[in-house]
Amino acid sequence: MEPVLCSIAEAARSLGVGKTKTYELISDNMLECVTIGTRRLVKVASIKKLVSTGTTDKAA
Repeated sequence: MEPVLCSIAEAARSLGVGKTKTYELISDNMLECVTIGTRRLVKVASIKKLVSTGTTDKAA
């Protein structure tokens, strides 16, 4: 079974960016998160969607 959620650190690593940029992407609603208990987890589908669009619509 393929994971549907990953940690912030795992999301950052898979995107090749730092955790700060990952939090910015979450804040800009470009990555979707769920909270389970005290953990904030990123939806893997939203990572794939971001990668497939190929842009963040913002200057880097």
